[in-house]
Amino acid sequence: MKPFLRSQLERYAQRHGELDFLLSREDIMSDMAQFLKLSREHAEVTVIAGRYARLQQRESDRAAARDMLADPDMAAMAQEEIASAEAELAQLDAELQRLLLPRDPDDARNAFIEIRAGTGGDESALFAGDLLRLYTRYAERQGWKTEIISESPSELGGYKEVVIRIDGAGNSATGGGVYGQLRFESGGHRVQRVPATETQGRIHTSACTVAVLAEPDEQEAVRINPSDLRIDTYRASGAGGQHINKTDSAVRITHIPTGIVAECQDGRSQHSNKAQALKVLTARIHEKDRSERAAKDAAERKGLIGSGDRSDRIRTYNFPQGRLSDHRINLTLYKLLTIMEGDLGEVVAALRAAREAEQLAELEVGAPG
Repeated sequence: MKPFLRSQLERYAQRHGELDFLLSREDIMSDMAQFLKLSREHAEVTVIAGRYARLQQRESDRAAARDMLADPDMAAMAQEEIASAEAELAQLDAELQRLLLPRDPDDARNAFIEIRAGTGGDESALFAGDLLRLYTRYAERQGWKTEIISESPSELGGYKEVVIRIDGAGNSATGGGVYGQLRFESGGHRVQRVPATETQGRIHTSACTVAVLAEPDEQEAVRINPSDLRIDTYRASGAGGQHINKTDSAVRITHIPTGIVAECQDGRSQHSNKAQALKVLTARIHEKDRSERAAKDAAERKGLIGSGDRSDRIRTYNFPQGRLSDHRINLTLYKLLTIMEGDLGEVVAALRAAREAEQLAELEVGAPG
C-alpha cells in the first residue's frame, strides 16, 4: 500500500478511538444534535478502521508465514498461507483506496434526468424517446422507480423534451444512489443510423442533450426566497384523449434572478405539480452552481470525465455497426441493442472506475512529499 494512503488510514484508526471515547461519555445524550453528528461519523469511520485492522492482521499473518518457510515441515503450509494472505491483501488494498476517495454528498440522492432533442429534427426527437426508454429500463433493472415530470412530445413520436424523476429508495444493493450512478450521463449524445423516414438508406446523424440533476431535499427547496419566484398555471398539453387535464393544474415556476424555469404537468393536482416543479427548479439552480464551480476547477486541471457540460459530446450510438463509444474514456462496446434495452451497467461501472482512478491520482499528487 502506498505510504500516503497508509498515513490517512492511521488517522482514521486514531479518529475511531477518539469517537469511541466521545460516544461513551455519560453526558453525550444531553446534546442530541452532537450525538447524531458523532454517530454518523462513527459509522463511516468504523467501516474504514475495520478494514484497515483486517489489512494489518493479514500483513502480520503473511510475515509470520514467511518466517515459517525456513522449516521444511512447515514450508508447504506457509506457502499456502502467504498466497491466501496476498490475495486478500490485494482486495483490501483496492477496497480501502475506494473508501478513502472523497465522496460527493449528492451521490446518494435521487435524480432528475432531462432529455432534450437537438440537431436532427424528428430523428433527434425519436432518439430522445429511445434514451428515455434506455434510462427507464436501466432503472427497472436496479429496482428504482421512475415517473415523468414533464414532457413535450413530437408530432412523429419521441420527445422534444422530457424530464423524469428516478427514485432509488429502498434499494441500497446497487452501490450508491441514483445520482452517483448516473451523473456521468450528462452531456451530448450523438446517434448515427438510417431513419425510418429515409427512403435511400442513408445514415443520418442527430443528437440529444442529457442533464442529470441531484434531487434536492425539502429544506433546500424551502430556502429559495418566494419573492424570487413567478408561478404560472396552465392547462396541460399532450397527445390528447382522456388523460388531458380539464383544469389549469400544470405549473410553471420561474426563478427571476437566474431566469431558470421548471414546470410539471403530470401530477394529479396543482399542489403536487407545484411541489415537483419546485424540486426541479432547485435542482437546476444547484446544478448551475455546480457547473460554475466545475468550470472554475477545469481552468486549473482537465478532468478525465469532464465537467458534465451539456454541450460536450460524450457518446456516440452507431446503429449500423452496433457500437456504443464513450469518448471520455475511450470505451467502445459492440452490444448497442442490448444497451438500448437498459443494459447500461458496464458503461456506468467503467465511468465510475475512471473517476475513482482520477481521484486517487489527485490524492497522490496532493499528498505530502
